[in-house]
Amino acid sequence: MSGAAGALDRFSLNQATTKRWPVDETVSGCVKQGVTQIGLWRDQVDTFGLERTAALVRAAGMRVTTLCRGGFFTTPGWFDDNRRAIDEAATLEAPVLVLVSGGLPDGSRDLDAARRTVGDAIGELVPHAEAAGVQLAIEPLHPMFASDRCVVSTLSNALDLAAPFPPSVVGVAVDTYHLWWDDQVWTQLTRAGAESRIACFQVADWITPLPEGVLLGRGLPGTGCVELRRFREAVDATGYTGPIEVEVFHEAVWSRPGADVLAESIEGYLTHVV
Repeated sequence: MSGAAGALDRFSLNQATTKRWPVDETVSGCVKQGVTQIGLWRDQVDTFGLERTAALVRAAGMRVTTLCRGGFFTTPGWFDDNRRAIDEAATLEAPVLVLVSGGLPDGSRDLDAARRTVGDAIGELVPHAEAAGVQLAIEPLHPMFASDRCVVSTLSNALDLAAPFPPSVVGVAVDTYHLWWDDQVWTQLTRAGAESRIACFQVADWITPLPEGVLLGRGLPGTGCVELRRFREAVDATGYTGPIEVEVFHEAVWSRPGADVLAESIEGYLTHVV
């Protein structure tokens, strides 16, 4: 892997990809394979301990690229939970907190109103995020998740919601799994670059048939049908030079040894993304 070290400068392992690998083993495994960046998830950080995780990552010489996730703005207590998430990101020195908006309120069919609620909620969080030095990244999810998980379905939706706020505080998350289907994504990526809104870039492949429940249908790079290199080139063309996270949710991936999954993630990244 040493020969690929330079090519891994932007590579980041999102912790979701090796979900069942304990945090300390994940960090150790990354160091062994020359990976210097990691995207963390709040539930796993909480299990291991916030301060303990922060100290572990720093001692390993690694950098946290994102913390997932905040959002779910129709959930009771969302405001306090998101403020905590911002504080956790700051403690971990994660520059970006990824936001998944949440779906329609119970009994509602009004997508426009739900999206306005998301914008209002982000506006309430902006002062705290700005003070903490954490950028909020609005993540659009595939439309199949609009009812229950994320009413923000396109990059255009996300950019419109981010527009009232400074780019340094509110940006967007670009995730190939959620955006590959949209024929407007290339134009919207250009717009995102012009507005300096790309806060993070995540890659996963789309594999079919989708599993029951559809959430766990993401594949490692090169195992599906997404033009991953085209996405990377388009994101690069916007001027974004930041990390590229491999973020995969799939039961078959999670059931494998973490070190093997990391090695395959790196191979897929080098072959199909870079």
